[in-house]
Amino acid sequence: MGILTPLGIGLEENWRAMLAGKSGLDFIKLFDASSFPTKIAGEVKSFNLADFVKDTSPYEYVGRNVKFAIAAAQMAWEHARLKPTDFDPARAGAYLGSGEGTLDFDNLVRVICGSWRDGQADMNKFMDLGWPAFHPLRELEQEPNMPAGHLASIFGLKGHNSNCLTACAASSQAIGEATKLIQNGHADLIIGGGAHSMIHALGLAGFNLLTALSTQNEEPQKASRPFDLKRDGFILGEGACMLILEELSHAQKRGATIHAEVIGYGSTADAFRITDTHPKGRGAIEAMQLALQDAKVGMDEVDYINAHGTSTIVNDKIETLAIKKVFGDRAYRIPVSSIKSMLGHLIAAAGAVEMAICALAMRDNVVPPTINYTTPDPDCDLDYVPNEAREVQVKVALSNSFGFGGQNVALVARKYSE
Repeated sequence: MGILTPLGIGLEENWRAMLAGKSGLDFIKLFDASSFPTKIAGEVKSFNLADFVKDTSPYEYVGRNVKFAIAAAQMAWEHARLKPTDFDPARAGAYLGSGEGTLDFDNLVRVICGSWRDGQADMNKFMDLGWPAFHPLRELEQEPNMPAGHLASIFGLKGHNSNCLTACAASSQAIGEATKLIQNGHADLIIGGGAHSMIHALGLAGFNLLTALSTQNEEPQKASRPFDLKRDGFILGEGACMLILEELSHAQKRGATIHAEVIGYGSTADAFRITDTHPKGRGAIEAMQLALQDAKVGMDEVDYINAHGTSTIVNDKIETLAIKKVFGDRAYRIPVSSIKSMLGHLIAAAGAVEMAICALAMRDNVVPPTINYTTPDPDCDLDYVPNEAREVQVKVALSNSFGFGGQNVALVARKYSE
């Protein structure tokens, strides 16, 4: 596993910060957000691609998403102690849920403003100004498949290569689909995960227009408050997480340290509204049920739920309802927490980070808290592990990811045992 988030760079640094209940949220520094309703986000700090690759020149025009993906994959590769002789390149691949690259926003605005004549754009002038201003590689790097392509080149992965961009469920879906490719005999090893950064003017403006973001700017570290009565929206985050997913006997043959097994995957669509969850949580319920059926585990075997837990009014209420519909009375006895309270929402990369955290929870038998939980909401009445990490024996964990467009993904992981 390899991870970088607003809380830090590296698996253990992130894990220590989460167990301490720290927040990685602060005022936006990547651009001037002073005129926006939301002025805060979770930015990755002190990041330098040169710490992960010897030659950075091939990546001059890549976006933050690609840089994050490369760094996370390098950390995961080293964590897995993989060598080129350990796998058949034709049976190794990448399946990511990465977001679009960084748009060339500054140049685009300059060219539009320079070509504006009498209330409309002069397209001849636009081309005259745009031809020298835009760079072909920078335009290419906006495509969401580029992180997976770069990883294939770096690690020599000649097998399956895909990217799914199903909004906030993307990297969870990538892990689920990669798992099925391996289970069905199409690959031995796949890098699964995601990378994303939407902390730019268009990203912030879009989510503000959707009224999805918190505007509690006064205390950035307290603004993300999943399941709390005073929540008012999520906070944008950025980062990446990559997991080395490997067929069991293949991992055993090379003497790999196996951290967890992916045993269940459920994916559904609400088929309702683009930006609204179905009020009865039907898609979320079905995704969890499918994942549990795929995992062949009973409801009484789930020890921990890593919630989607965005800190929006609707999501947290509907996710709580869905968990209760799936687990019945036992829902009240399962620890449920949202690490978005500390990271913000990493959008496409969120699910992979949360899956890695499930593996660490199983490793150490401790679950991270939901920080900033101070005022209970009658509609959100489960055990959200408020404010402090808790020792819990975790053998089976469920991770939820729900996205705009009505995407729902649930993953089930189990502690590995010989």
